[in-house]
Amino acid sequence: MTQKNCKNILFENRAEVARQLLELLPTQQMKKNNWIVIAVSSGGFEIALALAKKLKLDVDLLFNEAIMSPVNSECEIARVSETEEIVIHELLVHSFEIQNDYIFGQAKRMYEDKILPDIYKFRKDSAFCSLYNRNVLLLDEGSETGMKLMVGIKSALEMKAKAIYVVAPVMPDDIVDNVNQLVDDVFCLYEVKDYLLTASYYNDFPLIEDEELAKLFEEKDKYEQRDKV
Repeated sequence: MTQKNCKNILFENRAEVARQLLELLPTQQMKKNNWIVIAVSSGGFEIALALAKKLKLDVDLLFNEAIMSPVNSECEIARVSETEEIVIHELLVHSFEIQNDYIFGQAKRMYEDKILPDIYKFRKDSAFCSLYNRNVLLLDEGSETGMKLMVGIKSALEMKAKAIYVVAPVMPDDIVDNVNQLVDDVFCLYEVKDYLLTASYYNDFPLIEDEELAKLFEEKDKYEQRDKV
């Protein structure tokens, strides 16, 4: 479900995105069926947390890392998640003549060197939430390549989610079409034909540094105590 099609979009910040997404999403259905909101990026986690708190839903961040091309360090060819699922950009891998052994080796290295330390640092003793038989809403703050959402979809499928939905404030129209074939529904405020960097669609788009991410997890922990008080 897409609300508008526009080339020049500007959100003030992630808080405004959360407010606009609340108007787009089927909030009554989400509350009734106890959906869970899963962010696939640190910036998306800020938005996901705001949505979850408003709708009283569970929320988490799926840690994942990019695997870059050995011939172009700025080109993402694959991505691995904390569930050790891997998605590969087959066209780029074929074009660069990259062997699968390289991708799997890099995936193992990124998992051990980046993802596991982040899990221990930010989630501490808490495990990633179960998605078994859950209605899962995967959220990102935008999407240049769709790889974060794709690895989120693959992870949710592997964890046997009941239904999978995707939401983002802005995405390339071709990625919306591709993702829509894999999930139950896609919610997007704006589909863009000639997509720029996601930051271009925000007036205020600060990088989520480790200190800020730690605060978001602290906010999540406090929120999760709501039913235990």
